[in-house]
Amino acid sequence: MATYNFPDRNALRLFEQGDYIFCYQSFGAHKDRKDGQSGYRFTVWAPGARSVRVIGDFDDWQGRETSMRQLEESGVWETFVPHAKEGMLYKYLIETPSGGLLYKADPFAFYAEKRPGTASRLTDLSYTWCDSSWMAQRKKQSHFKKPLNIYEVHLGSWKQKRGIQEGEEPVFYTYRELAKELTDYVKEMGYTHVELMPVMEHPFDGSWGYQITGYYAPTSRYGPPQDFKYLIDCLHQAGIGVILDWVPGHFCRDGHGLCSFCGSKLYESQEHAHWGTFNFDYSRPQVANFLISNAVFWLEEYHADGLRVDGVSSLLYLNYGIDKPSLKRYNERGGEENLHAQAFLQKLNQTVGQLFPDAFTIAEESTAWPLVTYPPEEGGLGFHYKWDMGWMNDTLKYCSLDFPFRDGSHNLLTFSMMYAFNENFILPLSHDEVVHGKASLIGRMPGDYWRQFAGLRLLLLYQMCHSGAKLNFMGSEFGQFIEWRFYEGLEWFLLDYEAHAKHQQYVKALNHCYLRQSALWKENYTWNGYQWIDADNCRQSILIFKRQGEKKTDFAIILLNFQPQTYKDFKIGVPEPGIYREVFNSDDKDFGGSGCVNRRLLRTRKGEYHGQKQYLSILVPPVGGMILTYCPPKKGSEELKEDNKNYVCKQG
Repeated sequence: MATYNFPDRNALRLFEQGDYIFCYQSFGAHKDRKDGQSGYRFTVWAPGARSVRVIGDFDDWQGRETSMRQLEESGVWETFVPHAKEGMLYKYLIETPSGGLLYKADPFAFYAEKRPGTASRLTDLSYTWCDSSWMAQRKKQSHFKKPLNIYEVHLGSWKQKRGIQEGEEPVFYTYRELAKELTDYVKEMGYTHVELMPVMEHPFDGSWGYQITGYYAPTSRYGPPQDFKYLIDCLHQAGIGVILDWVPGHFCRDGHGLCSFCGSKLYESQEHAHWGTFNFDYSRPQVANFLISNAVFWLEEYHADGLRVDGVSSLLYLNYGIDKPSLKRYNERGGEENLHAQAFLQKLNQTVGQLFPDAFTIAEESTAWPLVTYPPEEGGLGFHYKWDMGWMNDTLKYCSLDFPFRDGSHNLLTFSMMYAFNENFILPLSHDEVVHGKASLIGRMPGDYWRQFAGLRLLLLYQMCHSGAKLNFMGSEFGQFIEWRFYEGLEWFLLDYEAHAKHQQYVKALNHCYLRQSALWKENYTWNGYQWIDADNCRQSILIFKRQGEKKTDFAIILLNFQPQTYKDFKIGVPEPGIYREVFNSDDKDFGGSGCVNRRLLRTRKGEYHGQKQYLSILVPPVGGMILTYCPPKKGSEELKEDNKNYVCKQG
């Protein structure tokens, strides 16, 4: 796709139509030369402004000789400033039609002053990448056929050098320090991807990054943009994908940001009913262009592997969060759908698909909006994945029930399979579930200390074996009891306690087991990969199902027991005769369990059970579960003999 430098008329036309996909290559501040002098060229969209100047360190913030000229009647202003150098701070001084003066950060700035400063900073994004092997490997196979197990991270509170003390701000790890610490940890734990909560520049720590002022600038809290590239580079070299949270639904009302950029509405439509922010105006082609170009920017410049699009429901509905009938709005068809936002999301996903066919987009969409992960030409929104909020709500509600009440709520576990393949789902246990008084994951589990850990192990095993990709928020992997606090680091000292250390080892073992067992992810998004064996045992609160890989003999049998009873010689029907091996058990003593495991090879017995022609007799752990795999017989092997002897598993 062709790119342009202003004042190219074709570029202006494309921008006005919303089709200048790489507009960040022209807007903002870029190194340039003019009349033999080095400096920076500045370009900003400010329609309706009476005048625009760029001010900064290069002119002692005076703006006497840095007036910008408007290109035709486009609302695009530009100028060249000689002697402007990398690292200098700057802003745009915009004179409104009424004569007011506004000091605005650059909407396209690649770097921002560290908060509480609000200026933009000149920088060169040049970087020598070393992740060519990862980028080439990304193209070789569809991500739908690969394991997807995501570790969700808030960089400012994963670890801190020093928390808030007597009004002092925390001391964060830098991007370069995280490149070592975070990469090593995620690699060791066996996650396939990290999802970073928004790293785009934002003024208020308490927004967690979801109220942005600098869409093109990774936050300066942790270092310069080149260092953020280094972090992604290191993760890629370690074989770890990177997903960025991206927020195209709304922006904060801080005066130096996008709000009332020229003295009146430009980027915004109306105030968000829930968050006190402003929704973007998707009916303006230039605004939609700004956002789609931003998505392209993070995928192109920072080699991101995916974008998780925040708050999609709030984009799609005109009256999201609005209860008063008098305040409600309707589209030209009489419905409540935001048709401009729908078209924006479709164009976004089409653009990503065309330019980055090996990357993906994820929708955080919590309603019943249809066809979220279907192509736009079929009436869909075009996302690759959607968060399964229904599964999350039902599962956490069930796991929070005390054991005597679970048999009456068995449908909370099974209902997700009624719609599991309507979309390509990700099963999220995210940061939103461990804040605002909801309690940590382990804090939701009923029973004594042992049963709480057992319940959390079982929840994570259920998530791992259910169809769909996986996402877990940091801290759950070692059973942090308190809710997440954005202003302090995770409680890593808990690993000095045996129960928490064993739980971390459990999650590590579960993650690596998931990577080895391709039946858990090869056919993750169709009924080809899932079959119920027993969905109806509400009396004992037990689920049994099969996960199927690409080959007939590549399958796993999953049994989950959500009650504290242990069962000996428990019979389960299995699809193939022969030998089975327990490859994972959440009740292993190494993980803090009671040790009710099946250490020997298991041989089927003839007889109808669960609709199958043969069955296994196994030991079922309390508040625990297991993964069994099939050992295909080889001609002439011991396994073909028709007896019921169990052989010790030599593979552990």
